[in-house]
Amino acid sequence: MEQFLDAITQGDCIEFLPQIPSESIHLFLSDIPYGIGLDEWDVLHANTNSAYLGQSPAQKGKGGFKRRGKPINGWSAADRRIGQEYQQWCAQWGNRVYPLMKQGASLFVFGARRTLHRAIVALEDAGFLLRDVLIWKKLSAHHRSQRIEIVLNRRGEKELAKAWQGWRIGNLAPIYEPIAWLFKPYNKTITDNVIENQVGAMNIDACLIDGKSPANILEFGFQPDEARVHEAQKPVELMEYLIKLTTIEGQIVLDPFIGSGTTAIAARNLGRRFAGFEINEAYCREAIRRLNS
Repeated sequence: MEQFLDAITQGDCIEFLPQIPSESIHLFLSDIPYGIGLDEWDVLHANTNSAYLGQSPAQKGKGGFKRRGKPINGWSAADRRIGQEYQQWCAQWGNRVYPLMKQGASLFVFGARRTLHRAIVALEDAGFLLRDVLIWKKLSAHHRSQRIEIVLNRRGEKELAKAWQGWRIGNLAPIYEPIAWLFKPYNKTITDNVIENQVGAMNIDACLIDGKSPANILEFGFQPDEARVHEAQKPVELMEYLIKLTTIEGQIVLDPFIGSGTTAIAARNLGRRFAGFEINEAYCREAIRRLNS
């Protein structure tokens, strides 16, 4: 365990998690891959549809449509299995994480609006219980919907384009991301478990917002000088808030998908220990650089 403490280790967490002692982790905090095809590292299924991560002709050159998480010409049976395969991937690491957590310890799992339920089911099957689903409300969101009339005009369908004027294809502006809050069950009263394992309670006084008790909608943005090295990166202040809410100084925070290293930075800022893993070598180097700087 000591070789992983206060360090970011490059490699697959599936390999390293069995080397962590059982019931040694006080908090699991991770912005896990969402399985929505954000980039190659976020493709967690065996679907070989050639359109996946590609672009339609109308989307070329537009940053908002840099990659597709769905095929161009409809959904096949293989496409519809993507969610099931993502759930199986979550189960692989979830089953390994369960024995490492102290009874009553919290898990905060960031996820996508359309795939987080798969992660929750996998973690429930591993033994965890769902406490709540928090909302991280972002300060702004890029709207990526595509105008149908533009597509139809390019096809020469002038009358159809006029009929569908004002309509778009896609989603509403994604102003929030969900955070599943789970915990490991305990076999005694909550108070007795808090005394024994020092987890399971909330430090409300340390997490007041404008002098009021916190709610399950969290509004945090990036600081002006906060470096952005990962397209899925989260604000340090947001991670600090979740760590303060559920742990005390000296306790261990685990992030097996540490990406840009934000969880490690937040933990160190608050006097907590951490163990982080990152399979992508380039991101691992950036995370270590951020931590050392």
